[in-house]
Amino acid sequence: MNSTPLTPSERKEFRARAHQLEPVVMIGEAGLTPGVIKEIDRSLNAHELIKIRVAEVDRAAREILCSQISRETGAAKVQHIGKLLVFYRPRVLEESVVFDVVKRTSRVAKAAAKQAKRRNPVSGRPVSARLKTKVSTRKVTAAHPPRTDRVRKSGQRSVKKPYQTR
Repeated sequence: MNSTPLTPSERKEFRARAHQLEPVVMIGEAGLTPGVIKEIDRSLNAHELIKIRVAEVDRAAREILCSQISRETGAAKVQHIGKLLVFYRPRVLEESVVFDVVKRTSRVAKAAAKQAKRRNPVSGRPVSARLKTKVSTRKVTAAHPPRTDRVRKSGQRSVKKPYQTR
């Protein structure tokens, strides 16, 4: 698998996003085993952008690990600082997921077209269902006057007025 090279602006964005990430894979003394490659591949499928911690002391050996990971997983190296490596590989959507996204998009497009058909008969402008407001028909009677015995001051909860009983 070949990794696609990242532009400097993409690399900058991925470095910023990776700053808050925790390492999801740790490479120990055994090095880059097939199990570790499989775990890196699974993590890239799940997250796209991952951080890896390496136990290797020598910087040259870590660079070799970076190139092996890039070559075997198809991920692009974003950053290598100390014992931390950051890799990015875009997700490949499965066919069922792509179909579901297209289906949802067409449903949204149909709803938008239906909304556009609703027009005010006088002005010809589109009418939104959200603009319609319901007018309250509640009557205020003497038996239940509106509550005015509470005073709210800035930064306080509702407090009763002093010397007033209900």
